Amino acid sequence: MDFTIIKYSNMKNEISIHDFRFQFAGYGHYKVTYTSPVTGKSWARTTSDMPLIDATKNEEDPKRKDLEELKRFCKS
Repeated sequence: MDFTIIKYSNMKNEISIHDFRFQFAGYGHYKVTYTSPVTGKSWARTTSDMPLIDATKNEEDPKRKDLEELKRFCKS
């Protein structure tokens, strides 16, 4: 018998900084828009959480944990 190994790719796309848009909304505030790469739906919220903005927008290579936190914030 000949067995073929089939690798299934992960259907879930990795979260990326490119899924977010940041718009300055006043002193210490940003309007953050998250767009799902799978469905194309968008969610937007305004935040004054500058440590989270610094950890995502102002980083060259943001941590996945920070991106997931920002995504949860936008979708809540």
